Amino acid sequence: MLLIHGLWMTGVESILLRRRLAEAGFRVEQFHYASTRVDSASVIDALYTHVRSMAPPVHLVGHSLGGRLVLRLAARWPDLPLGRLVLLGVPVTASQAARWCLTLPGASWLFGEAARDELLSEAPGLVAARWSVGTVAGSLPLGLPALLAGVSGPSDGTVSVAETHLPHAADSIVLPVSHTGLVCSHAVAEATIRFLRTGRFSEAGS
Repeated sequence: MLLIHGLWMTGVESILLRRRLAEAGFRVEQFHYASTRVDSASVIDALYTHVRSMAPPVHLVGHSLGGRLVLRLAARWPDLPLGRLVLLGVPVTASQAARWCLTLPGASWLFGEAARDELLSEAPGLVAARWSVGTVAGSLPLGLPALLAGVSGPSDGTVSVAETHLPHAADSIVLPVSHTGLVCSHAVAEATIRFLRTGRFSEAGS
């Protein structure tokens, strides 16, 4: 399986998630990209090459911007040998926080092309109709966007729960964690493991 990090991250922040997935028996790799220095098309091409180098089926877990890249990849190459897809705090609709942040001086340089390409637009449709996709949202509103940008409704401080709604998703869950906490939380890791194994976030029979 492959983890794809978000904006301003490197994958180092996902060390606990990788460890928990590995302990659950998954062979885990981390996909790294320079999130502020490349456009989304270049990242998706590199992601495609990485996925094709792995033994199928390849599960993908994407956090924030990384999840948008997962959706773009799956939409562009529907014949890829993918397994299940898990989206952690991924704005499927255009991001309120990104729209607000990009009005600030110097923000265009700070965000880079990939974020502007993805976070100000709608995610590609119908991906979840082909693949088994699970969405995880956080409801602990810690972060400057929640304080200053007026992210509406329950949120993880950066992405609102409503923004994570993906039509035709196999399952979804909301947990009391912040946006960054999504890749550190034990509860998120356990839910991700359940979904990768069964296609559902809940325990069997619950």
